[in-house]
Amino acid sequence: MTTRKINGQDVKIHRFNTVVVGAGAAGMNCAKKLYEYMDQNGVDNPQERIAVVTAGKALGASRMSGSDKQTYYKMGTSPDVADSAESFAKSLTAGGCCHADLALAEGIGSLRGFYNLVEAGVPFPSDSMGIYVGYKTDHDPYERATSAGPKTSKFMSECLEKIITRYGITIYDHQEAVEFITRGEGDNKRILGLITINKKQLHGDNLGLSVFLADNFVLAAGGPGALYKTSVYPKGQTGMHGIAFKAGLAAENFTESQFGLASIKFRWNVSGTYMQAIPRIFSTDAEGNDEREFLTGFFPSMSRMATDIFLKGYQWPFDPQRIENYQSSLIDVVVFNETQKGRRVFMDFLRNPVGNLGMDEFRFEDLGPEALDYLKAASALQSLPIERLEHMNSPAIDIYKEHDIDLYSEPLEIAVCAQHNNGGFAINKWWESNIRHTFVIGEMAGSHGVKRPGGSALNAGQVGAQRAAEFIVNAYGSDITVPDDVDKEIAAAIKSLDILRGSGPAPVEAIKQIQQRMTAFGGHIRKLANVRKAFKEALELFQSIQLCGLAVNNESSLITAVQARHISLACVASLKAVMDLLEAGSGSRGSHLVLAGDGIEVHPDIKDPDTGETLRFKPENLKLRDSVMRIVFDPANENFFTSETVPVRMAPSERKAFEPAWADYRNGRIYS
Repeated sequence: MTTRKINGQDVKIHRFNTVVVGAGAAGMNCAKKLYEYMDQNGVDNPQERIAVVTAGKALGASRMSGSDKQTYYKMGTSPDVADSAESFAKSLTAGGCCHADLALAEGIGSLRGFYNLVEAGVPFPSDSMGIYVGYKTDHDPYERATSAGPKTSKFMSECLEKIITRYGITIYDHQEAVEFITRGEGDNKRILGLITINKKQLHGDNLGLSVFLADNFVLAAGGPGALYKTSVYPKGQTGMHGIAFKAGLAAENFTESQFGLASIKFRWNVSGTYMQAIPRIFSTDAEGNDEREFLTGFFPSMSRMATDIFLKGYQWPFDPQRIENYQSSLIDVVVFNETQKGRRVFMDFLRNPVGNLGMDEFRFEDLGPEALDYLKAASALQSLPIERLEHMNSPAIDIYKEHDIDLYSEPLEIAVCAQHNNGGFAINKWWESNIRHTFVIGEMAGSHGVKRPGGSALNAGQVGAQRAAEFIVNAYGSDITVPDDVDKEIAAAIKSLDILRGSGPAPVEAIKQIQQRMTAFGGHIRKLANVRKAFKEALELFQSIQLCGLAVNNESSLITAVQARHISLACVASLKAVMDLLEAGSGSRGSHLVLAGDGIEVHPDIKDPDTGETLRFKPENLKLRDSVMRIVFDPANENFFTSETVPVRMAPSERKAFEPAWADYRNGRIYS
C-alpha cells in the first residue's frame, strides 16, 4: 500500500490480482476458492494477491435476512430419488427468460458447492446414514430444498469468513464505493480500480479515500436493496448497481424482482411455517384501532381462505398465475389493496382465522387435502397457530424474540415487500460480465429467469463464486500487473464528490423519493402509463443530482449522498427496463401484475385506484420467454440507457469422449 496526495487528499493505493467487492456468502466463497486455486497452482503467498472490500462485513442480505427456515436449493441427495443436473436446469428455466447454459452450470456445480459448505461447518441437517433430507419449496417439482434454519445464509457467510481469515486474506471493511476506474472502449474496456471512502476515516475535509487496483474484479455486493420503500431487504443492503451501470456493465432481466409478504418492524419473510401454521390475518386503522377481518369478503368459504393462507407457506412469492379462482396470491393482492387504503395488516398467531357471518368456523377437517395432509404428517393439529408454529419450527419464533417481538403476546405487522432481484448483470458460463476480467456473482448476477425455485439463489451464488475463481486463476493467472498511473481518474472522482455537495434536496429525501416511486410504480403491480411518468421523474432527479448535487452538511450525509447518486441511476435503469418490457407487451409474469382495462378480472370487489373500474390484469405474453431484456448505460442517450432483446442461450449438448475431454482439461482449453 502506498499513499499519494491528490487534490489535497491523502489517497491510499492498494494493488492486488483480484478484488472481491462484497462480503456475503458468495463473496466469501469466491475469496476462499481464489486462494485454494492459487495454492494448488504453486503460487507463493496467495493471500497477498486477494482482497475483500465491503461497506460493512456484518451488513447485507447474507448476514441479515432470512425466513422461517431459510432454504438452500440444491440437487437432490435422497438415495432413492434420482436427480440430474439436466433435470435441475429444467427447473431453473421453466419460467422462461433464463440462459440454459447458466442453469446447467448451476446444476453441475450444485453438490460441489453444497458439500463445500458442509465441510466449512454450515450445520445442514443429516440423518444417521448421512442423508441430507430435503423438502419441497416454491416452483420446485422435487424435494431438493434443505435448510440450516432461519439463519442459513448467515451461517454460510460466517463459516466461509473463518476460513479466509485463517488463510490470511485481508477484509477491508467500512469502504463505501464511490465509482470504478475504467479505461478503453468496446471489447478492450477494463475496470482497473475501485475508489472508496473509508467511513471510519472520513472527518471534515479528509475524505478517507482508498483506491483498490486489480487485474480482476468480482462483484458480489448483493441486490439493489435500497430501491424500494416497502422492502424486506436489510437496511444495510444498498447495492452498487448504479456504479456498475456507469462503468459499462450490461444488465439482463432487471425487470424481474420477487415480491412477497414480510414483516416490516423487523424485516423478515413470513414464508414457510409462519403461513403453514394458519394464523389469523386482520387489519386496523393507522393508529391500530378498528380491527377488521378484511380477507373474508374476497373468499367464498373458510375452507378456501384458510387453505390459501397455508399454501402461502411454500407458494410465498407473489405470482400472477396464482390469482384466478381464489388461489393463494389473491391474498397478496388483497393485502396490498388494504394497505393502499392507509390501513395496517397483521398476522395474529394467538387466534385461528376468523370468518364473516356467512362462513363456517375454522376447522381442520375443512382444509384442502394439501394443507390437511401436511399438518397431519407434521403432527401439527394443535388448537392455536402459535402452538402449531412452536411445534413445527420453534426457531421461527425465536428469531422475532431476538428483535424484541413476542409472537406469544403481539401480532406481526406485514406488507407485500420487495425481496430479491432475479435479474442483474449479464454473465457468461464462467460468470464473467461483458467487460473482460470483471465477474459478477450472487444476487448482482443476472443468472435467474422470470421464476426460480426458492433457495436457488444461494446455490447460484456458491456455484458462481467457484466458477469465477477457477477461471480467473487458470485463464488470467495470479500475477499483479495492473498499472497504477490513475491520478487523473482519482482527481476526477474527487471533483465529482465536490459537485455532489451542492444545493439539491437532502440525500435522505432523495432516497425517499426513489423508494416511494419504485414501490408505487415499479413494484409488484405495474401500469404502462404510470411507469412512463415515473421514469420521467426518475430521470429528472438523476440529472438534478448530477448537475446540482445534494444538501450535504456532515460526514454521514456525504455517504448517504454517494448512495443516493448511484441508487438514482439504478432507479432510472429499472424503470427504463420495465417501461420497455411493458411496451413490448410482456404482460403479467414472474412476481408482478400488469394492469390492463381489457384484461382478466382480479376480483369484482377490487378496484383500479386510477379509474375506479374493476381491477384487471394482462396475462403473460408467452412468446417472450425465449428472450431476455438487456440494458446498458449510454450517457449520450437522452434516456441514459439503451435496451435490446437478446435470445436466451442454449445449454451445450456436445459430450466428448473421455480422452479428448481429458486433453482439453490438461491443456487449459476448457477456459478458451
